[in-house]
Amino acid sequence: MSVQAAYLGIILIWSTTPLAIQWSTQGTGFALAVFARMAIGVVVAGLLVLVWRIRFPLHARARRAYLVGGLGLFAAMALTYWGARYVHSGLISVLFGLSPLMAAVLGAIFLGERGLTPLKVAGMLLGAGGLATIFIHGGSLASEHALAGLAALLVAVFVYSGCLVWLKRIGDDSPPLATTVGTLSVSLPLFGLLWWLTDGRLPAMVPPRSGAAIVYLGVFGSVIGFALYYYVIKHLETSKVALITLITPVIALLLGHWLNGEEIGLRLWLGTGLILLGLSVHQWEMLAGLRRPGLWAAD
Repeated sequence: MSVQAAYLGIILIWSTTPLAIQWSTQGTGFALAVFARMAIGVVVAGLLVLVWRIRFPLHARARRAYLVGGLGLFAAMALTYWGARYVHSGLISVLFGLSPLMAAVLGAIFLGERGLTPLKVAGMLLGAGGLATIFIHGGSLASEHALAGLAALLVAVFVYSGCLVWLKRIGDDSPPLATTVGTLSVSLPLFGLLWWLTDGRLPAMVPPRSGAAIVYLGVFGSVIGFALYYYVIKHLETSKVALITLITPVIALLLGHWLNGEEIGLRLWLGTGLILLGLSVHQWEMLAGLRRPGLWAAD
């Protein structure tokens, strides 16, 4: 697979995932939707590991990575699926675009990283301003519970960012698909328990669109997208990978508007613009590397 195709694949998958999450919960409930997605993901990733004969490490560091990844995935996705019912689908992508900013702060606190330059701090402040703009406008985002949905998504982003920092601290070097299988296997029983405690019933009929969204997320969102991402970060500079977080929120917002009838007001665009500007400023040093020739050249 070419790096260009993998890069484009990530953008398409990450841009469509928020809308697919929202569609998957319609007629099934959020807990069953995420449980079914993860179950499909475990089966698909497990089959790929067996067919391609990928090693599946079980040493102490790998087990810690599976545990941390699984617990983080459960908390982040449970909150994301719950909150996705109350906000515009595009906002899921916008808020998860804040993860580099949160990860930088957590990395400085827990890993002792010294990367918080004045430029990066300015980027964080711009991102916070964009987030505040969205929250102020939250009452008209999708429903009367929009602010609760936004709060749940923000906590999900925090958990996701913290999980990334923790995994970096563990430093496991297992194959990406093996990590996917291990992480999904740890989280799957927890998603099953969540479904049993919140509902525990199968719907009489799963709407076709919801069923298709669950399958899409299980195969592409949980397995293929993850594998493509790790493939890309191994072959491209960080500055080029960072562009993905600037592209996908805009596409996700537009897809929600075109395909789901979501109204995008001026203040929502303003908040999104501030967040993306903050990301650009925060990652300016890396993005400046894009001016060098050979954008798609492998490192």
